[in-house]
Formats: sequence, structure tokens, C-alpha cells
Amino acid sequence: MPINKQEKKSIRSAFGKTLAELGKKNSNIVVMDADLACSTQTQIFAKEFPERFFDCGIAEQDMIATAAGLAAAGKIPFVSSFAMFATGRTYDQIRNSVCYPEFNVKIVGTHGGVTVGEDGASHQALEDISLMRGIPNMTVIVPADCRECEEVIKFAAENYGPMYIRIPRTNVCDIFPEDYKFDFCTVDIMQEGTDVTVITNGETLAEVILASEILKQQGYSLQIINAPVVKPLDGATIIDCVKKTKFVITVENHSIIGGLGSAVCELLAEYYPVPVHRLGVNDTFGQSGKADFLLDYYGLTAEKLVISIKRQIDKYRLAYKG
Repeated sequence: MPINKQEKKSIRSAFGKTLAELGKKNSNIVVMDADLACSTQTQIFAKEFPERFFDCGIAEQDMIATAAGLAAAGKIPFVSSFAMFATGRTYDQIRNSVCYPEFNVKIVGTHGGVTVGEDGASHQALEDISLMRGIPNMTVIVPADCRECEEVIKFAAENYGPMYIRIPRTNVCDIFPEDYKFDFCTVDIMQEGTDVTVITNGETLAEVILASEILKQQGYSLQIINAPVVKPLDGATIIDCVKKTKFVITVENHSIIGGLGSAVCELLAEYYPVPVHRLGVNDTFGQSGKADFLLDYYGLTAEKLVISIKRQIDKYRLAYKG
């Protein structure tokens, strides 16, 4: 899995281009945005299909309610805004107007996590996955690179039901090959290892892979799982993997409360209890700063993950292996 951090692509552009391609094949796809079409890149669809694009202005609650109405009429609405606004401002509408009647609305939150950068805490969604995975009938997906994002958007268009898809503001490294196929039901075992099972998704997957390469040179062996589908979580594969290492670390650009780490803890506590250490944002708001600085500050760069993962493996060995 060679990762080149110097070559990055816009995952938001991948989202917008994929929407436009899907729009050519399916006239029922409509797209809605909340005055952020340039930032979310839904403008690409708008240029191709202006009659099927609706800018709802800074009125996210109205956008979701309108999307529910369009879904009830047989359309496939993709609604997009910053993750903070797409989930936080609209929680009631998503819960009661989309998920309760189980309408076919696809919510794409861009600018997720601390890598929103200089816009600061008010715009950095660190609770969005927690909010969405707690609602019945909602599917939650976090793609890691442009190829996976394309596949996830195609999957959303072809499969019925409410979905929340979360992508970052930042450009991302290529991880998956051109022939990659998204599997909704199964996590990806990216790498086998014996010391710990590291479960991650989104833009932190590349950082985990890079950290693993450094740790391998220091004698540490990481099993890496990419879990883009946070809900419903592929518990069977995760448990099979964890049986090999008996120790888990989760990594996410999100609060450690309610996100991927919590989902993994809930699964293992009930079916296969083992030690789990969660790496992410520790119950705090974000702050203003450049994306790279904030990833480093919150311990989510490859360099910081090397330190944290190594420390946790050493602690586990001392406590459980003597």
C-alpha cells in the first residue's frame, strides 16, 4: 500500500464529478445545497443539470424538509453542506422527516473533522458521526480517498434508504487502485499484523498506513482495518481479526465519543471483550489553525500515531503478556 503524501487530490471534486456522471444516467437524481455549492463542489452537477439543482440558501432545515418531500415523490435527493451544518442544524428534520418515514435521502457532509482548519470550532464537525449513527434507519459511511468516495456515491444512488456520507475539506492521498469496488457489507483488511488491530477510516487511514511502515522498521506489526461503513458495522469480520491480536486501537478524525471508536467498543464489549484504546479528539472542541497543524496537535498525523501506537502496544505487552 504505497502512500505518497505529496500527491493529493480533491475528494470534494470527486464527489461533485461523480454526482454529475450519475445525473446523466438517472434523471431522478436531484441535488440540493445550502449556499455552499462552490465549497462542496455540487456546482459541478449544477452546471450540467441546472433544472435539477436547488440552492436552498442558508436554510439547512428547509433543505432537508424539502429533500424529504422530493424523496416522497420518487426523486433521489443528494443534499450537501458542511458536515457541521448538514447534521447539527438539521438534526430534528433528519430524524423526523427523513429517517422516521425512511425516505431515500442522501446527506453528504463535507468539511468533516478538525481539518476544516482556520474556520475553527464552530465549523469543525467532531460529533456528526455520533449524531447520525444514533438515528434508526440511518446508514453512516466515511470514505478514505477519491476512488472510495466515487464508489460510495454510486452505491448511495443505487440503494434505497437514508444515508450520511462524510468527507473532509482537505485533499487526500490515493490509497485504493482503479479497480477498487466498495463492499457495503465487509470491512477492508488492508494489512495483516500480530501486535494490534488498528481500525480506522476516512483521511486518517493514510496516516495509519504511513505510521505502520515506520513501526514495522521498529519491530511492531500492525493489522490495519479500513471500516468506511460505521453503521451498520461489519462486526463478524472485525471480531475474527481481533481474535488474532487480542488488542484494538481505533483512529478517527472525530470525537472519541460516539464515533467509530465507540461503535467498535460497543461491538466488542458485547461479543468479544478485549482492551480497546481510542485515538481521536478527546471530548473537546476544535480550534482555528492550518489543517496539518491541527492533525498534529490532536495526534492524528503518522508521526504522532507512531508514538501513540507504540506506547499502547508496549503497555499492552507489559500488562497482558508479562
